[in-house]
Amino acid sequence: MKRSFMVAWAIVAMATVALVNGPARAEYPERPIQVIVPWSAGGGTDATGRMIAKIMQDELGVPVNVVNRTGGGGVVGHQAIASAKPDGYTIGIVTVEIAMMHWIGLTELSYKDYTPIALYNADPAGVSVNIDSKYNDVGALLADAKANPGDMKASGTGQGGIWHLALAGMLVEAGMESNAIGWVPSQGAAPAFADLAAGGIDAVTASVVEARALMEAGKVKVLAVMNDTRLDAFPDIPTLTEAGGPDWTTAAWRTVAGPKGLPADIQAKLAATVEKVYNSQEFKDFMANRGFGMIWGGPDDLAKHYETSDADYGKVLKAVGLAK
Repeated sequence: MKRSFMVAWAIVAMATVALVNGPARAEYPERPIQVIVPWSAGGGTDATGRMIAKIMQDELGVPVNVVNRTGGGGVVGHQAIASAKPDGYTIGIVTVEIAMMHWIGLTELSYKDYTPIALYNADPAGVSVNIDSKYNDVGALLADAKANPGDMKASGTGQGGIWHLALAGMLVEAGMESNAIGWVPSQGAAPAFADLAAGGIDAVTASVVEARALMEAGKVKVLAVMNDTRLDAFPDIPTLTEAGGPDWTTAAWRTVAGPKGLPADIQAKLAATVEKVYNSQEFKDFMANRGFGMIWGGPDDLAKHYETSDADYGKVLKAVGLAK
């Protein structure tokens, strides 16, 4: 008995030593990271997401790959982020639509399904038309929409998305029905602007930043920005009120988040990495050159931002009759 006990004790001791002195778990990350973008290639979310991924890759020393998962007015991509294994190897660009989609009945997803990592961008909406459009100011466009409700069509995102809300809110503030200009759902600003340039729709209410390429190519013109002041990057574009529109402002924001349940140490590592990206000269130059607005918030700030935005957009969506 005594010998058996000593043998058993020796086995336990050896196992303990092996656990203590054995190889430590490799530091995160030890393999490629996937960044899911819920909107189409070529739009603002895709552009900023790819730049973040590029600089993260340099910082972390592992491949950081961007995957566009479009569909369902942003639901498909946001669901893919929320449903991923919470191990830090799948994160995504969670956009303002997460504070809106569940209010209009598109999904049950909300900010509560994510681990906040960083807030990095906010951009006001604009009002863009085809370069050959007869409209040179928002006042004239709204006057025609009021006289002929339903004749004009606009786009920029999915049904009930931020750019849809930008249009609906503008119409309501102008004393019109929220559907006086019909909405054509799209998988982001890029395809909407392509449709606008081709003459398929009358207006796009996405951000001025996303209009920039076609504006500089002479295919679209931006009549106004839905902001209290003109944008530093676009000083010649008037505010909505300056262009004959109502006193209405709204903006889209973009964040980095992981699925709910991300370990605290991995969340902290990712947040620190994205903060390095945000503060890098490469990222600052990229954002400035394209006119993207920069705003920083770490995990705690973003958690509060998510909660506040969700409540605020719920109130607005109910006010314009889009909430269910």
